[in-house]
Amino acid sequence: MPVNKQSGSRMRVTEVEEFVRNPPPGFSVETLGSGYRVRCNEEKSLVLIDDFQSCGKKIVFHNSLGRKVKMHNLWEYSSTRKSLLSKEIYLLISACEEQSSVSNKKAARELSLEKQYVVCIDGNEPFTKWQLERGMDGTISSVAGESYRVDIDLTEEMESWAAKNLISDDLMKVKPVWRDASFTLKYYSDALFDFPHWLGFSKRIFKLRMT
Repeated sequence: MPVNKQSGSRMRVTEVEEFVRNPPPGFSVETLGSGYRVRCNEEKSLVLIDDFQSCGKKIVFHNSLGRKVKMHNLWEYSSTRKSLLSKEIYLLISACEEQSSVSNKKAARELSLEKQYVVCIDGNEPFTKWQLERGMDGTISSVAGESYRVDIDLTEEMESWAAKNLISDDLMKVKPVWRDASFTLKYYSDALFDFPHWLGFSKRIFKLRMT
């Protein structure tokens, strides 16, 4: 059964198969021999999805920036920030089932892929925009002189969504473990003595909430 449900009005979650079969307004899907190419209206949508496989088919989102967005100067940072705060942001998030196996008398934690979802959040929605602005301003202290990495995390929101839309509807029997439920901004400074970055102190994270 396809899942296309919302968390409030700030997040849309759609199974990959349903997204490809019935793309939302502004998207089109081209069938290729080995998979699909997905195009979007870049004036309204910011796609942060790496190429991936689904049901044996390769899916490529044309002009996607990828889940890890790299910036090398202030112009690139300003452009990325403007897009985040004005467009719908599309991510690929995977629901996995945790399994345990015993090998050489040691318990190993393994994740088996259950479902993949295209998740959309509206960066221009007032509450989401406020969180993004506050998060970026609070974690990026000095863009001009410091390299940094910021992870924007949606794990808790996906857990809340799953409890309401998957487990409660018996579409998934166990609580899923979410993989890739975040996207990353990576800024590379040309500063000569970027000690915080060298020492690993420039990695930051903030969480987005949709409710």
